[in-house]
Amino acid sequence: MSNDILAMTATQLRAHFVDRQLSPVEVANCLLDQIERVDGHTNGFCLVDRETSVALARKAEQRYVEGCPSGLLDGVPVAVKDVFLTPMWPTLKGSHTVDPQSTLGKTGACTAALARHNYVPIGKTTTPELGWKGVTDNPVDGVTNNPWNPDKTAGGSSGGSGVAVALGMAPLALGTDAGGSIRIPASFCGIVGLKPSFGEVPHWPSSPFGTLAHAGPMTWTVEDCALMMNVLAEPDYRDTHAVPRRNIDYLAELRSGVKGLKIAYSPNLGYVDVDSEVEAAVAEAARVLAELGAEVVRVDPGFSDPLAAFGHLFYGGAANAIRDLGPKKRAVMDPELVKVSEKAARLSMLDYMGAVNESMALRERMATFHQKYDLLLTPTLPLTAFKTGREVPEDWPSTRWPTWTPFTYPFNTTGQPAISVPCGFDSQGLPIGLQLVGARFNDALVLRAGYAYQQAAPLTDRRPALFTTVEE
Repeated sequence: MSNDILAMTATQLRAHFVDRQLSPVEVANCLLDQIERVDGHTNGFCLVDRETSVALARKAEQRYVEGCPSGLLDGVPVAVKDVFLTPMWPTLKGSHTVDPQSTLGKTGACTAALARHNYVPIGKTTTPELGWKGVTDNPVDGVTNNPWNPDKTAGGSSGGSGVAVALGMAPLALGTDAGGSIRIPASFCGIVGLKPSFGEVPHWPSSPFGTLAHAGPMTWTVEDCALMMNVLAEPDYRDTHAVPRRNIDYLAELRSGVKGLKIAYSPNLGYVDVDSEVEAAVAEAARVLAELGAEVVRVDPGFSDPLAAFGHLFYGGAANAIRDLGPKKRAVMDPELVKVSEKAARLSMLDYMGAVNESMALRERMATFHQKYDLLLTPTLPLTAFKTGREVPEDWPSTRWPTWTPFTYPFNTTGQPAISVPCGFDSQGLPIGLQLVGARFNDALVLRAGYAYQQAAPLTDRRPALFTTVEE
C-alpha cells in the first residue's frame, strides 16, 4: 500500500488519472485497504462494499483508457455521510428506526451531482442518530473516535467523514451541518470543512432541521473544497430552497489572495471562554492574514449568545424528525435524542416563532456587519477534542453539546458561509481550527481567504500517526 496515494488530494489524483500514472482501480483498492487497516481504531465508516466501489472505479478506468473521462471527479473516491441517499446502499442515519429497503434505489441531491461527475463512492460514514449532536455515536454503529488520538472524540455529526479524510481513507467526503456538524469534526480532525451558504448547495430530501441544515464538502485542502463545490453547487430542481444558480467557478476565484480585504478578528465573539492554546493559534493566524495584505481589525460582531433561540429551532427540528415514531421505536433510539425531542415538542408556537424572530434579527445584524467587514475570523471551537463517547467534556457545566460549540451555531441561524481550516495543534498534539465567515452567498471569498491562509501556513504534510501504512 502506498502512503503517497493515500496522501494525494483529489486534484492530484485526477491529474494522475489523466496522465495514466495511476488508475482509479489502484487508488480505490489502496483506500479500501487503508479502511481495513486503520478504521478499527476510529469507526469512521459504517458501510464498506469493496465490490461495488471497485466496479465503479473499473468503469472510470475504462473511460481513461479510451481517452474520454467525464466529469470533474471521474474515478475520484468520495466518502458519503450516512444521511445522504445512495441508490446502491441503504441510508440508516445511525438509527434502528429506518427500514433499509425503503432507502434503496433513491439518490439525494448531492450524491446525484457527484454521480454526474462519475465519483467512486468509497463507503458510508458514521453519524450520530439522525445527525442530532456534535459528537458521533449511535445505537447501530457505536462510537467514532479521533484520528489523532482514538481516546478523544472525532466531533460530529459528520465525524465519520472527518476521520475518513484525515486518515487518507478518502480524499473527499460529504457532510451536513445544522449547528456545526461539518466544522466541528473538521476542527477536531485537522481537516478543511465548508458550510456553504444556505441554498447554495441543493439538499434533498429536506432536512427536519429546516433552514439550519446545510450540506457541504470536507477535504484535506481548501483547493479540493473548491473543486467539490463546483460539483455540489449544480442545480437540482428537488430542492425548492436552492437559490438560482450563478455558475461560479470556485477554483478559478481561489488564487486572488486577501490583499485589501477587511477582516474582523473576534477571538471570543465578546462572550465565549476560549482555551489559551486555541486563542494563541488563531491570533497567529490573524497575524498571517495581516502579513498577506488583509486589514485585520480586532472587533466583535456585537450580538449576544443566540443559544436559546438556536436550541428552540434545532431541538424543534429533532422533535420534527421523530414526530411520527411511537413508543416501540423510540425505545431503540439514542435516549438523549428522545429526551431533547420530547422536551422540544412541548414548546409553544410562540416560543418557536420568537426564535425565528431572533434568527432574523441576527441575519440583519450580520448583513450590516458585512457592509463594513468582508470576513469575520474566529476560532472554530473554543477547545480541542475531549474524551470520546461523551456529549460534552468531563466536568462541563452543561449536559448538551451546543454549549461547547458557540462559534458555529450562530451562523446556521444566519445561513452564512463558514469554513474551518487547520491552524495549529495544542500541547497534546490535537488539531485547532480557525473559522472564516462571509456574507451570505459570498462562499467564493470565504474559500479564497481560506486558501490564502493555507498556502501561507500549510499543515497539510502533518498526518495522524495512524495514517502511516506498511509498504508491501
